[in-house]
Amino acid sequence: MSNVEAKKRAKNIKKIRLQKERAVFMRLGEKLRAYFFTGILVTAPVAITFYVAYNIFIWIDGSVNQLIPPEFLSRYNIPFKTIPGLGIVILIVGLILVGMFAAGFVGSIFVRLGDWIVRKLPVISSIYSLLKQIFETFLSSQNQSFSKCVLVEYPRKGMWVIGFVSAETKGEVKKKLKDDLLSIYVSTTPNPTSGFLVFVPKKDVIPLDMSVEEGLKYIISCGIVEPDKLPKKK
Repeated sequence: MSNVEAKKRAKNIKKIRLQKERAVFMRLGEKLRAYFFTGILVTAPVAITFYVAYNIFIWIDGSVNQLIPPEFLSRYNIPFKTIPGLGIVILIVGLILVGMFAAGFVGSIFVRLGDWIVRKLPVISSIYSLLKQIFETFLSSQNQSFSKCVLVEYPRKGMWVIGFVSAETKGEVKKKLKDDLLSIYVSTTPNPTSGFLVFVPKKDVIPLDMSVEEGLKYIISCGIVEPDKLPKKK
């Protein structure tokens, strides 16, 4: 073998070695990149949740502590503002006491009077009515907002959306349409608080096994987070 051929062969071997090393580093880089994004996926939701919860906790705690008169603190020499979480405790106790007062006879009179006054105010009455309906819907223990998830064919034949059954349609709407209808709330993605109400015949609705909570998660995630566990069909 001549020197020229030997040099050429050595050059090819070196080239092949460099290509293999480059491929190894590329695979290593792809794995590290995958691990990096997996780490973000695992830690980001938890970190953001705790960060938001912590800031809300600190804000409420500080706001409530500022309502305590300084004279009261200095008189009894109680270091309320140095005790973390005390503002939250005071707020909870205060809300419980307000609830107890509002549930009584005298308190209910004041509540109805305040409600009547606010409803007579322009602009403010609309905001007040909306907020009151929202809180009554989601905080009432005697009323379930939505009963189940269903599929509704919308906005045209062959396309489907997830809806939430709120109730059976009654009153004037049922009399005008003359059919057994369901009042269904169709939510938008990724904000489930915006959407629209549709009245759909029962025969055109397909019930789903997923719960309302699972359906909301499915919508908020834009279809990425599918329901993990569905009830086993007997």
